[in-house]
Amino acid sequence: MDFKISCLLFIRNTKDEILMIKRNKTPNKGFWSPPGGKLNMSDGESPYECAKREALEETGVALEDKDLSLFGYVSEKSYESTTNWLMFLFDCTRVIQSLPKDIEEGIFRFFPREAISTLKIPPSDHQLVWPFFDKRKMGFWGVRADCRSSGSPKLSIEEFPV
Repeated sequence: MDFKISCLLFIRNTKDEILMIKRNKTPNKGFWSPPGGKLNMSDGESPYECAKREALEETGVALEDKDLSLFGYVSEKSYESTTNWLMFLFDCTRVIQSLPKDIEEGIFRFFPREAISTLKIPPSDHQLVWPFFDKRKMGFWGVRADCRSSGSPKLSIEEFPV
Protein backbone atom coordinates (compact mmCIF):
# COMPACT_ATOMS: atom_id res chain seq x y z
CA MET A 1 0.00 0.00 0.00
CA ASP A 2 1.28 3.49 -0.84
CA PHE A 3 2.43 5.80 1.95
CA LYS A 4 1.97 9.54 1.45
CA ILE A 5 2.82 12.54 3.60
CA SER A 6 0.92 15.79 3.21
CA CYS A 7 -0.05 19.02 4.89
CA LEU A 8 -3.25 21.02 5.22
CA LEU A 9 -3.28 24.79 5.65
CA PHE A 10 -5.98 26.60 7.58
CA ILE A 11 -5.84 30.12 6.14
CA ARG A 12 -8.31 32.82 7.16
CA ASN A 13 -9.41 36.22 5.89
CA THR A 14 -10.11 39.41 7.85
CA LYS A 15 -13.62 38.12 8.71
CA ASP A 16 -12.07 34.96 10.25
CA GLU A 17 -13.55 32.84 7.45
CA ILE A 18 -11.56 29.78 6.41
CA LEU A 19 -10.21 29.32 2.91
CA MET A 20 -11.38 26.11 1.25
CA ILE A 21 -10.74 24.62 -2.17
CA LYS A 22 -13.20 22.44 -4.06
CA ARG A 23 -10.80 19.87 -5.47
CA ASN A 24 -10.74 19.01 -9.17
CA LYS A 25 -8.32 16.10 -8.67
CA THR A 26 -8.04 12.98 -6.55
CA PRO A 27 -7.83 12.39 -3.71
CA ASN A 28 -11.05 14.03 -2.60
CA LYS A 29 -12.15 15.15 -6.07
CA GLY A 30 -15.37 17.17 -5.79
CA PHE A 31 -14.93 17.73 -2.04
CA TRP A 32 -14.11 20.95 -0.18
CA SER A 33 -10.95 20.93 1.91
CA PRO A 34 -8.30 23.33 3.17
CA PRO A 35 -5.49 23.96 0.68
CA GLY A 36 -2.43 21.77 0.96
CA GLY A 37 -0.67 18.93 -0.72
CA LYS A 38 1.90 16.18 -0.66
CA LEU A 39 5.50 16.54 0.48
CA ASN A 40 8.23 16.18 -2.13
CA MET A 41 9.80 13.28 -0.28
CA SER A 42 12.45 12.66 -2.93
CA ASP A 43 13.75 16.19 -2.21
CA GLY A 44 13.71 15.63 1.56
CA GLU A 45 11.10 18.38 1.93
CA SER A 46 9.99 19.05 5.51
CA PRO A 47 6.34 19.61 6.48
CA TYR A 48 7.02 23.35 6.96
CA GLU A 49 8.68 23.59 3.55
CA CYS A 50 5.72 21.76 2.02
CA ALA A 51 3.21 24.06 3.70
CA LYS A 52 5.01 27.16 2.44
CA ARG A 53 5.39 25.75 -1.09
CA GLU A 54 1.74 24.67 -1.28
CA ALA A 55 0.56 28.06 0.02
CA LEU A 56 2.52 29.80 -2.70
CA GLU A 57 1.55 27.35 -5.48
CA GLU A 58 -2.13 27.18 -4.63
CA THR A 59 -2.95 30.60 -3.17
CA GLY A 60 -0.09 32.85 -4.27
CA VAL A 61 0.69 33.68 -0.63
CA ALA A 62 4.37 33.60 0.35
CA LEU A 63 4.63 32.40 3.95
CA GLU A 64 7.52 32.20 6.38
CA ASP A 65 7.93 29.65 9.17
CA LYS A 66 6.69 32.23 11.69
CA ASP A 67 3.35 32.42 9.79
CA LEU A 68 2.64 28.75 10.50
CA SER A 69 1.63 27.00 13.69
CA LEU A 70 1.71 23.20 13.57
CA PHE A 71 -1.16 22.03 15.77
CA GLY A 72 -1.46 18.37 14.95
CA TYR A 73 -1.15 15.39 12.69
CA VAL A 74 -3.50 12.75 11.35
CA SER A 75 -2.24 9.27 10.53
CA GLU A 76 -4.69 7.27 8.43
CA LYS A 77 -4.16 3.56 7.87
CA SER A 78 -5.70 2.30 4.65
CA TYR A 79 -7.57 5.45 3.59
CA GLU A 80 -10.06 4.40 0.89
CA SER A 81 -8.31 0.98 1.06
CA THR A 82 -5.48 2.33 -1.09
CA THR A 83 -3.11 4.57 0.85
CA ASN A 84 -1.60 5.18 4.28
CA TRP A 85 -1.48 8.94 4.92
CA LEU A 86 0.34 11.14 7.38
CA MET A 87 -1.08 14.69 7.32
CA PHE A 88 0.39 17.65 9.16
CA LEU A 89 -2.13 20.34 10.16
CA PHE A 90 -0.97 23.96 10.05
CA ASP A 91 -2.82 27.00 11.30
CA CYS A 92 -1.78 30.00 9.24
CA THR A 93 -1.41 32.98 11.54
CA ARG A 94 -1.11 35.40 8.63
CA VAL A 95 -4.49 36.71 7.47
CA ILE A 96 -5.08 37.15 3.75
CA GLN A 97 -7.05 40.03 2.29
CA SER A 98 -8.66 38.52 -0.79
CA LEU A 99 -9.79 35.27 -2.37
CA PRO A 100 -7.04 33.55 -4.39
CA LYS A 101 -7.63 32.97 -8.10
CA ASP A 102 -9.06 29.59 -9.05
CA ILE A 103 -6.42 27.11 -10.22
CA GLU A 104 -6.25 23.80 -12.04
CA GLU A 105 -6.50 22.07 -8.64
CA GLY A 106 -9.91 23.66 -7.96
CA ILE A 107 -11.93 26.71 -6.97
CA PHE A 108 -11.50 28.73 -3.77
CA ARG A 109 -14.10 30.15 -1.41
CA PHE A 110 -14.10 31.45 2.16
CA PHE A 111 -16.53 29.93 4.65
CA PRO A 112 -17.38 30.70 8.27
CA ARG A 113 -16.31 27.80 10.50
CA GLU A 114 -19.91 26.89 11.34
CA ALA A 115 -20.73 26.44 7.62
CA ILE A 116 -17.97 23.93 6.93
CA SER A 117 -19.82 20.95 8.41
CA THR A 118 -22.63 21.62 5.89
CA LEU A 119 -20.25 21.46 2.91
CA LYS A 120 -19.37 18.36 0.93
CA ILE A 121 -16.11 17.60 2.76
CA PRO A 122 -14.31 14.24 2.90
CA PRO A 123 -16.39 12.16 5.33
CA SER A 124 -13.45 11.34 7.59
CA ASP A 125 -12.64 15.06 8.02
CA HIS A 126 -15.69 15.42 10.28
CA GLN A 127 -13.88 13.16 12.79
CA LEU A 128 -10.21 13.53 11.97
CA VAL A 129 -9.63 17.16 11.07
CA TRP A 130 -12.22 19.72 12.15
CA PRO A 131 -12.62 18.78 15.83
CA PHE A 132 -8.86 19.25 16.25
CA PHE A 133 -8.82 22.50 14.30
CA ASP A 134 -11.38 23.75 16.82
CA LYS A 135 -9.05 22.76 19.70
CA ARG A 136 -5.84 24.01 18.06
CA LYS A 137 -5.15 26.64 20.72
CA MET A 138 -5.41 24.07 23.52
CA GLY A 139 -2.31 22.10 22.52
CA PHE A 140 -0.91 19.70 19.98
CA TRP A 141 -3.03 16.79 18.74
CA GLY A 142 -2.15 13.48 17.19
CA VAL A 143 -4.88 11.36 15.66
CA ARG A 144 -4.34 7.77 14.56
CA ALA A 145 -7.16 6.45 12.42
CA ASP A 146 -7.43 2.83 11.41
CA CYS A 147 -9.65 2.88 8.32
CA ARG A 148 -9.29 -0.81 7.48
CA SER A 149 -12.75 -1.81 8.68
CA SER A 150 -16.04 -0.62 7.23
CA GLY A 151 -17.82 2.27 8.92
CA SER A 152 -16.16 4.94 11.03
CA PRO A 153 -12.40 4.67 11.51
CA LYS A 154 -11.10 3.41 14.84
CA LEU A 155 -9.42 6.39 16.49
CA SER A 156 -6.58 6.79 18.95
CA ILE A 157 -6.01 10.37 20.09
CA GLU A 158 -2.82 11.76 21.57
CA GLU A 159 -3.12 15.11 23.30
CA PHE A 160 -0.24 17.36 24.31
CA PRO A 161 -1.77 20.33 26.17
CA VAL A 162 -0.15 23.75 26.14
